[in-house]
Amino acid sequence: MPIGVPKAPFRIPGDEDASWVDLYNRLYRERLIFLGKEINSELGNQISGLMIFLSIEDHSKDQYVFINSPGGGVISGLAIYDSIQFVTADVHTIGMGLAASVASFILAGGTPTKRIAFPHARVLIHQPASAFEEVYTVEVFMEAEEVNRIRENITKTFAKITSKPLSTVIVDMERDSFMSAEEAQAHRIVDLVSSD
Repeated sequence: MPIGVPKAPFRIPGDEDASWVDLYNRLYRERLIFLGKEINSELGNQISGLMIFLSIEDHSKDQYVFINSPGGGVISGLAIYDSIQFVTADVHTIGMGLAASVASFILAGGTPTKRIAFPHARVLIHQPASAFEEVYTVEVFMEAEEVNRIRENITKTFAKITSKPLSTVIVDMERDSFMSAEEAQAHRIVDLVSSD
């Protein structure tokens, strides 16, 4: 039986007593954002909106995005990546558990020198893919062209972020490439592996 979302005390400036708010609300107020499930349009909009709201509230305070995600919708993941690039504050990306597929792209998109992986984190990079379900042949070709454009964009961006030759990134993304935290650091997806 679920116990619900845990509550945490939070004192609103000017109030004498603390009020109890749900844990995630409390963490958001501290600029701690969790990407902890498969990315879809709803989650992409929530995280992007939260990052932009926090930036409007105070554009000088750093934001922290903790990532433990199997990836998901590429377009929604790109929206989160673009939000990280858009906000003026530094965005720390922290890989914990699994950062796979577009979630690894989000991890790499943090502010340079502020991208961290926990020691037991795993990172998976691969080509973006799309499932063609019950579509007409013309739509398949149109979708394939769009997937190729997205793949090219992500590959070029990964090459820029990691300072690796485009040909190396293409080879790395040709198949599922699982990496330990140290390997992700060697690939320059993260800058630092936190100590045990």
